[in-house]
Amino acid sequence: MLSQYLSSDKSKFQFIMDILNGMHDWVRVIDRSNSVIFVNRSMEEGLGIEELSGKKCYEVLNRTSPCVNCITRKAVFEGKALKKEEIFNNRIYSVMSSPITSDSGEVHYVVEVFRDITKEKELENKILNQNIQLQQDLETARKLQMQLLPRDIHFPCLDYALLYNPCAELSGDMVNVFKIDEEHIGIYIADVSGHGVPASMLTIFLISILNKKTRSPSRALYRLFKQFNSSDFDKDSYITVFYGIYNTSTCVLSYSNAGHNCVPIICGKDGVQKLFMPSVPVSNWLDKPKYYDAAVYLQPGDRFFLYTDGVTDQWLGDPEKLVNDEVILNILMDDSINLNTVLSKISDYIYSRLSDMKTQPKDDITMAVIQPHPQRS
Repeated sequence: MLSQYLSSDKSKFQFIMDILNGMHDWVRVIDRSNSVIFVNRSMEEGLGIEELSGKKCYEVLNRTSPCVNCITRKAVFEGKALKKEEIFNNRIYSVMSSPITSDSGEVHYVVEVFRDITKEKELENKILNQNIQLQQDLETARKLQMQLLPRDIHFPCLDYALLYNPCAELSGDMVNVFKIDEEHIGIYIADVSGHGVPASMLTIFLISILNKKTRSPSRALYRLFKQFNSSDFDKDSYITVFYGIYNTSTCVLSYSNAGHNCVPIICGKDGVQKLFMPSVPVSNWLDKPKYYDAAVYLQPGDRFFLYTDGVTDQWLGDPEKLVNDEVILNILMDDSINLNTVLSKISDYIYSRLSDMKTQPKDDITMAVIQPHPQRS
């Protein structure tokens, strides 16, 4: 039957038959009555077919009734190619049904190609399960990283608030406020190169080194540098850190900077003060970088604002421009709102600016605001 439809030219017919029988995929041709009029050699061998005469398409697959989702009939009546997946003999096949249309536009036959995709599906399921496990592991790591942030730590002469919005499951930012001794409180904000797991591992390394009882911020940063370079971190990795130590007796903030170009600012009754200190990040770029200590008087009522470049980069470009942004400065100077509200308002402002630019945050957004007050009895 098929030979009459294809051509009376035997050599041309044989050429087409050689192509079909040389295919690894199963190929069959079905007429309008759902009768199979041809199967290629691969399908014959795979199904053990000896006689096709009168067999319906579903009978060839050892079924007693038409498939629920019969794309063969749809291909005949809709005149377009359709695709589905079919399970047969514990194997998964991708089935493509393509109509053969005559010059008059009528569909007389449908060619179906069965491709065994069992291995691909097994690999797909394996990758899916691995991705699910990875997401679960990342969520666990995220929760652990969040636990590293200061929680329910109160100081008798210092209030603080933190905002920490990672752009991925794991962040490369870290901010911390912690007790060194009865008179000294450690404060730092850091930004690790990159995002995700490698960056989060560097933040854990950072915490393990900086949360020590040292009185000199510059010495703490140099110790961090030495530990960083004695470890097997990627040569392109680096950490920017602003580290301060607040003396609760003298109200003096000693500080040092390792390449953190988001200049912290102090807003108070004396106006706005920038704690600008050029330096290089903690990295392997220099053999022996120099970090210096500086000091500033932090009066009760002053608001000390720290942030990472995720706050500024996308809408300001240069982090130093933040000190000139009147909206942020007015929020910081508004002593009628508490510190958590300060950060919430600044965050809303940043996201509204990004929304105006029709963009999403591409970096972690981390902020802290610290405010000394007279020691409470």
